[in-house]
Amino acid sequence: MIIKKICLFFLLSAPCPVFGNGFRLVSQDAFAAARGEAFAATADNPSAVHYNPAGISQLEGSQVRSGVYALNFEPTFTPPAGRANSGTLYEIEDEDALAPQLYGTYRIPDSPLTVGLGIYAPHGASVTWPQNTGFRAVATAGELTYLRFNPVIACEILPGLSVAGGLMVDHAEILLEQGLRRSERPLANSFRFDGDDISLGCNLGILWKINERFSIGATYRSAVKQNFDGHTNIEQQPIIQPTEVPASAELEFPYTAVVGLSYRPTSRWNIEVNADYSNWSSMDQFVIRQSERPPFPVQQNIPVTLAFQDSWIYKLGATRYFDAGWYASAGYVFNQNSVPDDFYSPTVADLDRHFLTAGIGRKWSRYQLDVTYQFGFAEDREVTDSLPPSSPARFVGQNADGTYGFGSHGLLISLGMKF
Repeated sequence: MIIKKICLFFLLSAPCPVFGNGFRLVSQDAFAAARGEAFAATADNPSAVHYNPAGISQLEGSQVRSGVYALNFEPTFTPPAGRANSGTLYEIEDEDALAPQLYGTYRIPDSPLTVGLGIYAPHGASVTWPQNTGFRAVATAGELTYLRFNPVIACEILPGLSVAGGLMVDHAEILLEQGLRRSERPLANSFRFDGDDISLGCNLGILWKINERFSIGATYRSAVKQNFDGHTNIEQQPIIQPTEVPASAELEFPYTAVVGLSYRPTSRWNIEVNADYSNWSSMDQFVIRQSERPPFPVQQNIPVTLAFQDSWIYKLGATRYFDAGWYASAGYVFNQNSVPDDFYSPTVADLDRHFLTAGIGRKWSRYQLDVTYQFGFAEDREVTDSLPPSSPARFVGQNADGTYGFGSHGLLISLGMKF
């Protein structure tokens, strides 16, 4: 019966593209999100598979937890003075997205070992801009659909001290699209790359409950190198008719490291702070390599410069526990920008972002329900003197200069069950 339920969850948890800071989707559970994602030193439900796999050593029996992240995100762009349509506010086409999660754990009887499995989307993006923004040759659309299968095993090596490790099996699909001329009319023109791959990585965790008041947790997720295999679609009327060419591109998604401290002044309170580091500089440049020579004048190997930079996420959260299994949480997240002005990418449109979170939940003997609201905002960012990241934009003389804004609303719901 348990296996049937898990398989049903797997079928319902198809990955949906979403928009995160950089490409990263930080929110993976309603309870953790309500605490501002400050969960590495608490990690006391099955979503610990992601947040800190050592935490699953705290869980008894068999447990399953499933959730969904519903997101309305509103990136905006305003062209600078002197450019066509200056002062016009542009928005992306689709501002809504969903991201499901599924976790399961099993404590091996009469053993210090606990095993777990997570299925979730650690990265994602889906952005399509109008054709008349003024950066058409830089980018018009970008989509990343990313799904991770993450089996883990944790061991309580000493009372209160647990370590864990897991395998990350990542499937990713990518789409990148840009124009070959300043305008899509009167003659159709575009360049598009589609590809997918499956790659492996690992995650590690440690959790130390020092005493009843303090615990420390840390987790590491390795870099994952995806060699996207697919094709390009090229059209530049009347010179180039629609053409498809086999192609590939290699991208290394960053390693991340998180450390957290939880403080419980009484049994009614849990206050936690986390620092979360992402090695985004691994995404410096990639090359779209076409296995056949495309029509002139398109290059066979097309370098694309990203020049992402390493960044931090700072998380602060607290939970207050009440009678009858009720509790409430609130938190704050500061998410540092990962994309400098140089080679700025509108498909990421990154800024320094702030998130305020609040949620409520309740535990019963077998069930647990959490509901969280998340509000995201950022100061407008003015990008100046950016450089074209690839040859089409350089050829037509376009860049991503302008003013970028951001706002978001998120609703997370997670339901847990013990067997």
